[in-house]
Amino acid sequence: MSVLQLADKAHYQHYQIVQISDCHLLADVDGEYQGVKPGRYLERVIKALASSKQQPDALVLSGDLSQDHSAESYQLLARLLAPLRCPVLVLPGNHDDYNQLNWLTSQAPLVDATSLQLACWQLLLLDTKGDTPAGYFEAVRRNELAERFAASSASHFWLFSHHHPLPLGSAIDKHGWQDAAPFWQLLATEPRVRGLAHGHCHHAYSSQHQAIQLVGCPASSVQFCQQDSWHTLDQGPMYCQWQFKADGQVDWQFITVGP
Repeated sequence: MSVLQLADKAHYQHYQIVQISDCHLLADVDGEYQGVKPGRYLERVIKALASSKQQPDALVLSGDLSQDHSAESYQLLARLLAPLRCPVLVLPGNHDDYNQLNWLTSQAPLVDATSLQLACWQLLLLDTKGDTPAGYFEAVRRNELAERFAASSASHFWLFSHHHPLPLGSAIDKHGWQDAAPFWQLLATEPRVRGLAHGHCHHAYSSQHQAIQLVGCPASSVQFCQQDSWHTLDQGPMYCQWQFKADGQVDWQFITVGP
């Protein structure tokens, strides 16, 4: 496990983390996916973040970065992220390619890390990619997570994954987290876990399960309607902004980037 420790802030109050998910980039920045140009949408998000008076302390990309699986789509992503001055962490989605992600995390400002340490918080990135579009977190991964819990002195954990760990009543549920029950059994043994944020569902929501906060990050591309059949909504590029606070509290808001 590679841990990235952010420098302590003077008079630490909170760290600001941005989560971007489901970019679905194509080789061409003007390529289309579900009626939008995801490259241009992500470009707008990064421009807004890079021009902000206070850039985030770190950025988490929670999967499905590429739609066409091309090397060019990951090269495009690296170019779009280049203006940022904060570290960028990546976890794989079902559309992503491990070899391309290995190349991507060698390109600044991206980093090859699966954990982010910030004061009393430890953010853990979970790999739920399997052999199908559905999510899997088999025994090997669960044991590894249990070891990460045991080795950490953090007061609080927050987890990030690509796949959603509970059904949402959406068509995407058939590609959801398939073996979630043992995962929830593990979390029941670790009271420091405060929440889990994920992508995949292309839908902004929040709920609770086992007193653990669940947050769905909207896509930077298109959103999915919450119904049994596949329908998408163009609501403009969206992302989730997080504040992890020194007192153990966490806040988030869903951001839509205008033209």
